[in-house]
Amino acid sequence: MSEHVTGDAVVLELRPARLPSRALAVAIDTVLLWVVFFVLTLVLTLSTVMLDEAARAAVAVASFLLVLVGGPVAVETLSRGRSLGKLACGLRVVREDGGPIRFRHALVRGAMGVVELLLTFGVVAAISSLVSARGRRLGDVFAGTLVVRERVPADRSRAMPPLPPWLAGRFTQLDLSAVPDEFWFAARQYLSRLHQLDPDVRQALGTQLAGELVARTAVSPPEEVPPAAYLAAVLHERREREARRMRAAPYAVGPAGDGGLSAPAPAGPGPTGGPTAGRGVPTVPPGRPSAGAVVSAPGRGAGATGLPIDPEKAPDAPAPRTGFAPPA
Repeated sequence: MSEHVTGDAVVLELRPARLPSRALAVAIDTVLLWVVFFVLTLVLTLSTVMLDEAARAAVAVASFLLVLVGGPVAVETLSRGRSLGKLACGLRVVREDGGPIRFRHALVRGAMGVVELLLTFGVVAAISSLVSARGRRLGDVFAGTLVVRERVPADRSRAMPPLPPWLAGRFTQLDLSAVPDEFWFAARQYLSRLHQLDPDVRQALGTQLAGELVARTAVSPPEEVPPAAYLAAVLHERREREARRMRAAPYAVGPAGDGGLSAPAPAGPGPTGGPTAGRGVPTVPPGRPSAGAVVSAPGRGAGATGLPIDPEKAPDAPAPRTGFAPPA
């Protein structure tokens, strides 16, 4: 693995491609280029039958340069360092600082590739790749480029560091309502790239983010807690709170007072054994009809037509019979 430190003190981990993968990519590209060259040569031969020998030779040389030299240059320039063979093998040509290549880089690589790959059948390129510590051929050395691997195994990806066990539950009472979302995004980016930063820059950024969090929460962290561990613990606490809030209100669409919807209150037995009314539904005392209600006359069934009756003049409901006689 090759490391390059940028001007912002960020360490770039470049993974140079090995000789077998590069040889396979070159073989795929070479086969495709020769197929295109032979097809184009056949078409030009049939089209230039009436020309003399010198003209046909000039057309052949032009087609050779156009396909076998101009083709790789155009493809690498337009695709930013990825040909069909490199795409199949998961490779890319980049600058030494990790940036995308331009036309001049592709032109130098293509011109040197004629000597390294075509005229010597790849022997010079293989020897130079074996000698170089980063597997660069002569075209890469003169162009200032490097062929790297793009397909990185998942287990090698840099993830956010886990919560230190000795900090679990120490920030449960911390008020995070005044912390904006931009800070959480910056803290996650810092923790995910923690191992890519220079130690001095890592400490400075961690101290800056921790100081901003202290200013938002008005609570200072313990002195023995490093800034990175403090940020990781607070982020973990925020995720735990969000998870608890989602589990407690699965029907919630938004916070209370902002148009959110809450789950309906479950109906259950009340104090007298009957079902309780749902939340927000007005109840009417037993034996007393509500104002404006339609009361059926005594003696009529539930399906009879009722007339509006004044609630004050409505007959009282019969007292419930419990089987016990009141004391004299």
